[in-house]
Parts: sequence; C-alpha cells; structure tokens
Amino acid sequence: MKTQNFGYKKLYIDGQLVDAVSGEREDVICPATGEVIAQVAKAGKADAEKALISSQKGFKYWSKLSLIERTVWMLKLRDAILEKSDELRNAMVHEMGKTYAGSEEDILRLTESLEWYPNAMKNLREEQIPDYDGTHTHKMISKPAGVAIAYLAWNFPLLNVGYKIGPALASGCSLIIKPSTLSPLSAYMVGEILESINFPAGVVTILAGSSSEVATPMTTSKIPAVITMIGSTQTGQRIIADSTTSIKKLGMELGGNAPFIVFEDADLELALDLAIGLKFGNTGQICVAANRIFVHKNIYDKFLKEYVKRASALKIGFGTKENPDVFMGPLASRGSRDRMFELIEDAVSKGAKLEYGGSIPEDLPEGGNWMQPTIISGTTTEMKLFREETFGPIAGVMSFDTDDEVLELANDTEFGLASYIFTNNNKRIERFTEDLEFGEIQINGVKYAIYLPHGGFKNSGIGHDCSHLALDDYLVKKRITSAL
Repeated sequence: MKTQNFGYKKLYIDGQLVDAVSGEREDVICPATGEVIAQVAKAGKADAEKALISSQKGFKYWSKLSLIERTVWMLKLRDAILEKSDELRNAMVHEMGKTYAGSEEDILRLTESLEWYPNAMKNLREEQIPDYDGTHTHKMISKPAGVAIAYLAWNFPLLNVGYKIGPALASGCSLIIKPSTLSPLSAYMVGEILESINFPAGVVTILAGSSSEVATPMTTSKIPAVITMIGSTQTGQRIIADSTTSIKKLGMELGGNAPFIVFEDADLELALDLAIGLKFGNTGQICVAANRIFVHKNIYDKFLKEYVKRASALKIGFGTKENPDVFMGPLASRGSRDRMFELIEDAVSKGAKLEYGGSIPEDLPEGGNWMQPTIISGTTTEMKLFREETFGPIAGVMSFDTDDEVLELANDTEFGLASYIFTNNNKRIERFTEDLEFGEIQINGVKYAIYLPHGGFKNSGIGHDCSHLALDDYLVKKRITSAL
C-alpha cells in the first residue's frame, strides 16, 4: 500500500506563500498507513496577527469592488481549482482517509459555492418599508460585515472551505481560513492556487496551527466582525466565550446525533440502502450521519439481519483512485478509533449486543486506523452510543412500538441537526415534521446541495451553511430613511 509524498506547504498570508514566523513545521500523517505524507508550516501567534492585519486591508479593497468584479475573481479561482481537482482529491484521500470517489463531493461543493453565491448575492433585493404617515421613504440595504474567520473541521477538508468561501467572498468580506491540523494539506494547496492566479492580497488567508497559538488570538481580537465554524459543540462553546471581547456575528454548524426512523410501512430496501450510506460513508465521520437507528418492532428482525449482511459486504481499504471499489477508509486518527472501542465496550457492558464488527481488519497495514463497520443492537438511552455524537462507523439499532415512543426517543438529545424518517403515512409525516426538534427533516430520501439550507437546533449550532441564508452571516443591514 503506497502513499504519495506531497512535500512542504506554506502558509498563504497577504497574497503570498510564506513560512511560519517561528519556522515551525508540522507533519501530516496518512491515516491509512501512519506515514508522513507532507509537512505544513505551523502558524503561531505572530502569524495570526499578520493574518488579521492583512485581512483588514484586504477587506477594505474587496468590499469596494463591484459584485461583477468579485465574481470574475471567484470564477477564476473556481476554474483554477477544477484544473487541479485530481491533485486536490488525491491529497484529501491521503490526509484524512476518505475514498477518491468520496472526495468528488468536496470539489463539487467548493466549486459550486464559488459560482452559486455571486448569483445569490445578485438576487438579494432591497427591502422597502412603508411609511404609514406618508412623510418618508425607507429601505434596508445589505453591506459586508468585515473580516471573517472560518474554523473548519477535518472530515470534509474542501467541502467545508466551500461552505464558507462562497458566501464570504460574494458578500464582500475578507476571509481567514483555519483548517484542522489533522487535514490541512488540501486547504494549503488551495492557498498555492490562490497565489498562482494572483488573487487580491489579504482577501483570503489560509493558516493552521494550535488553538492556543492561532484560534484564541484571532477570536479574542477586535478585528474580526464574523466568526464562523464547522466542528464540535465543545469547540463552538469555547469560541463563543473567547469572542466576547467585541460584538461579533457568529455562524456555527456543530455536533449532530441524527435519528433514523424506519416505520413498519416504509420502503425497506430504500431505508437499508440509506442506512448504509449515511452511517458508513466517510467512515461515519459525518455530522449528519445516521447515529441512532430506530426500527419498528414488526420489521426489526428483518431489518437487522439485512443490515448486518450489507455492512459485512462493504470493502475496507485505502480508497485511492486505483481502488475504486473501496467503500470505507480508515478513521482519521488513532484517537478517534480508540474512542470507537470505548463506545462499543460501554454499550455491551450495559446490555447491548455486538451484531457485527467491532474489530480491526487483519489484512490491512498495522499503521492505519482501520476498523470494521460495526452494528450494535439493543441500544438504550443510558449508553454513550445513544447520547454522544458517534463520528465513526458504529450503528446503534433499537426497536420501538408506538409513534409517541419513538418521537420521544428521537428528541431525547442535546443535538438537533439532521433527522430521517421513512413512512408512507401522510398523517404521521405531518406530525413528525412538526414535532421533531431538528433543523433538517428528510422524508423517504436524502438530498444535500449548495442551494439547500443546512443548519440545526439546540447545541447543533447557529445560522446556516449553504443556500441564500448563509449570506446572513456575512452581511449587516442598513436602514436608509429619506424625508419626502
């Protein structure tokens, strides 16, 4: 199993590729082999300060360009990314273990975002407010908020960049991107692309480093007007607390604990297909993964038997371009895999049954973070598998009897991002779409797209990624009142 070495990648600050002020570098480890596949410049506090000052200047320039001028640059970046798409996809396979096929979505969302958001911005309409006395006219106009910072999760390295860079640039904001230190490689390569096309200096910045040295100084600074992130609820809470040195706009897509509810009248084949994809795709490292699978007691045994059969047939491996039949790669880190075994041990010790998996495949490199797709039956509310966001290839399955019962179980979580229901009963659909406490409810199917809002309730976040609603994070409103 061979890996590629991507060499050394620099920070992208003020339109230039630069070393960290400290000269520090950090290894990027391939989770399929445990080998070093690249080094990246490791930003520190001095680099964070440079990024903020540069972004301030970049905002002053970028915000004064017309939308047409901004669009030209955004489409130029899109085209340059498409030219390098194969290299970028290969980097994502190596840095976090996703399959080559799975990496296509990252490129698609990134390039779609760069072309879709200028049109969304163009379609924003001024709001006219009637004057009831007939003495004035009033309108609301949108203006870019200022410097934005995006803290990104490691599971979709470039999709997450796309969710932020499109609305930020279209709105007129400058953007500092801090990718996760676990998967910074492809984002740094986007920095190389930005430099190669002479993208305006200070408009986009890309740097990675420790939270204490980079994130904390940037978040506590009074320069940013917007803090946006994709990550865990715990990280979001810390960033909110750190941000209070000034009043900043916040947009956060945080943890999820999605219920996947299969009623007795559901299309069972469809539900099984999607239960495989939504649980084991990207090795379960998806915020909208089917975490808690609830199946009606009348079809529970049939569903479980077939689910185990399908999971056991999934091919695990290093999903490079040369291995297109690989469905599931390694977990992104050894710590993530260790946590999976802790979840299994907790569930089994509390009465659950390990139906399949729970082991490390023997025919794959020892240095990789491999794990079988795992199915556990008889999960209960006392188990960590029910309470925590799994973020790995473990499916917890439990049966239910009544609609009231499963609705209460589904809502029994601090999270509220995605939810899935499978039924052909229209009255039930109406009730569950009203009473499920989640920002997304998907019925008898699944669809995600750049034009569809993505956001959650409760501890799953603030605001939305994707759709025109994402622009709200980067815009402020002005009221213009004129006397007649």
